[in-house]
Amino acid sequence: MAVSDKNIEKKQTALRTITWGSLTWVDIVQPTKETIKYLADLYKFNPLDLDDALSPRQVPKIEEYPDYLFGVFHFSVYDKVKKVSSRRQWSAFISENLLVTLRPTEYKAPDEIFRECELKEETRKQYLSQGPGYLLYQIIDRSVDFYFKVLDKILNLMEDIEDNVFQENVEVALELSFLRRDIITQRRVMFPTRALLIELEKKLKRFSKTDLTPFFKDLVDHMNRICDTLDEYRETIEVYKDADYTLSGYRSNRSIRIVMVLFSAAMPFLVAVGLYMLIPGWGEKVGFLSFLILLAIIYSIVGVMLFAFRRRHII
Repeated sequence: MAVSDKNIEKKQTALRTITWGSLTWVDIVQPTKETIKYLADLYKFNPLDLDDALSPRQVPKIEEYPDYLFGVFHFSVYDKVKKVSSRRQWSAFISENLLVTLRPTEYKAPDEIFRECELKEETRKQYLSQGPGYLLYQIIDRSVDFYFKVLDKILNLMEDIEDNVFQENVEVALELSFLRRDIITQRRVMFPTRALLIELEKKLKRFSKTDLTPFFKDLVDHMNRICDTLDEYRETIEVYKDADYTLSGYRSNRSIRIVMVLFSAAMPFLVAVGLYMLIPGWGEKVGFLSFLILLAIIYSIVGVMLFAFRRRHII
């Protein structure tokens, strides 16, 4: 049966609990100082851990105590406007008959499982009957499964950029920078999480009624695939970046070459016109026909220059 604390709800922080047998799951969304005080009054958690649960900048970690575990975990949130991901964190307290999750609204995995448990008694039994360790595993596993959609999204963006990198008149440097930053953020989330899961599996056994080894083995295998894929994406995006830099340099050099050729072609004409217009009596002495012959000679030279430029692939 799901219940919630009305005083906490008035503080615009969702606190809800669900119980099956002896196990109680407390899920707190957008924790505040009031909710931390509420937990401190209700349970004997280390005050430093409670402070860490509220602090937004903690490294992923597992703290072990005689009666409970405290874990800080990271996940990524994608900003559609800025087109980059940022790191967020959530935390959990795990004791003999209790799981407390503290999370921001963007972290959806606990919310999905909680709602499923509210709707079906069979689901509550499935998730809560094996102890808090197994329930925490289910939350993390749901998050990891969801992350494969994130990888697919990154792959789609990379395919779009790949098409644009080799388009002559398309600039993709900014998009490349955004995607490169996004991949770096994902790596900063997933690589520490993989190491943390290996540590968590060993310490979580005492809070589970079932053997978690095969479950965490499968979970770590998924994390290995994710990390390997992120490594592959990073290498690919570096190739795209180098290719775009090379092609941008080529386009710039070609523009410079075209300007140089145009300037070279125009220079003889400017010299001839300058002589004809600026030197008094020069046009009368030379004569218009002679001037045309001079221009013909000059542009014959220009034609030879253009031909030589073409043969040398300057233009």
